[in-house]
Amino acid sequence: MHWYEKLNQYFPIEEMKSREHMESLLEERSDIYHKDEGPKHILMYVELDNFIFIDYLLVSKNARGEGLGHKLLEKLKRKGKPIILEVEPINYEDSDSEKRLHFYKREGFKHANSIGYERRSLATKELNELEILYWAPNNESEEMIFEAMKKTYNLIHTYKDQHFYGESYQPVEEVLTFSRDPKNENLFENL
Repeated sequence: MHWYEKLNQYFPIEEMKSREHMESLLEERSDIYHKDEGPKHILMYVELDNFIFIDYLLVSKNARGEGLGHKLLEKLKRKGKPIILEVEPINYEDSDSEKRLHFYKREGFKHANSIGYERRSLATKELNELEILYWAPNNESEEMIFEAMKKTYNLIHTYKDQHFYGESYQPVEEVLTFSRDPKNENLFENL
């Protein structure tokens, strides 16, 4: 099965980029957008000078528990840059969402609870809320993570969006917010 189909089967429609969007990023932004694919995993990520953004990480269900996710993250951590990713809030009816958070907590990720992220899906037209997790090797601040997320949103998420989807995503100022006094709780507190 093609790597895109594997991702498309696993990730919710509102989080998926189109195949054309992702293939264009791999071809036209190959300096920063990368795919690491093996028989049991797919890792799509952005690497810039001062951070790495994981766009998609999929470890096959039959390979979970083998340490593959840990090995993939270790490979990125060795670069010595903050690693950022987006996750869905815990859905207690979906055991994968809780397992995913346990995994990232074990890997040393923190929840950027001062960053709000709410984007309207072009596929479903529904408002989609995501949480930002990050690994900070040098205690990078949430302000730095916020700036990196804005850059990722503009460089990657909205890349040629009008061309691929016939309409544009909202501007970054409407999607990402930063609060010096966060009201939302830390995702990892109740794990």
